[in-house]
Amino acid sequence: MLTVVKIGGNIIDAPDKLSDFLTDFAALEGFKILVHGGGKLATRFAERLGIPVKMHEGRRITDQETLELITMVYGGLVNKQIVAHLQSKKCNALGLIGADLNVITAAKRPVKEGVDYGWVGDIQKVNSLTLVNLIEAGITPVIAPLTHDGAGQLLNTNADTIASAIANALAHHCSTRLMYCFEKKGVLSNPDDEHSVIPKINRALFEQYKASGAISAGMIPKLENALAAVENGVEQVIIAHANALSCLDSPDFVGTKVY
Repeated sequence: MLTVVKIGGNIIDAPDKLSDFLTDFAALEGFKILVHGGGKLATRFAERLGIPVKMHEGRRITDQETLELITMVYGGLVNKQIVAHLQSKKCNALGLIGADLNVITAAKRPVKEGVDYGWVGDIQKVNSLTLVNLIEAGITPVIAPLTHDGAGQLLNTNADTIASAIANALAHHCSTRLMYCFEKKGVLSNPDDEHSVIPKINRALFEQYKASGAISAGMIPKLENALAAVENGVEQVIIAHANALSCLDSPDFVGTKVY
């Protein structure tokens, strides 16, 4: 089985938590791919350099200056630190952005309802055969949230979406599961109660929770990507705390399974 894991910024920002997560990821059996974000670190660097951070509904507006910054932070510092950590744990990792080996191509998001996201990409194609060749050669791809348009332009692309698109593409080649790891125990029915984990959720339940306001903000696009993966043939989709990676197949597992 292939496991595609996405790790979020709150874990990346905490060195001890990241180290524990990468130990568990390195020990994960079977083929694996890691997709990472890194938003908070990019924001801190932007503040340090005096680059304004512009957001719309939780998504980063990416002008040219911001694109240069996140390319350095996501594709450089964060990506290579993760790769170095994995190598220290005997996991032979290779850091990539979408332009490397033409792994992921995207199109610049069009202006919609007066909102111009700048150099933000919507995924068009995942080069699944290249990823299959890498993992079959014993290499673990570590993918930063940057794509390209095939004409020389880099694009900022949501890491949750990249993870879903990769899992969707690879599901046609092998049994695939997708896991979104972050700082919560799963999808919560009450955002103020960390123990209110919804054990299983499908699209109908998602729409109910969204309508009631229990699921909101950044959890909405995460679940949209998770549901899209299930609907495209990904065998198993999980949303859970990063420390749940070590007990994925255990009766002790706590998290949300998307079906």
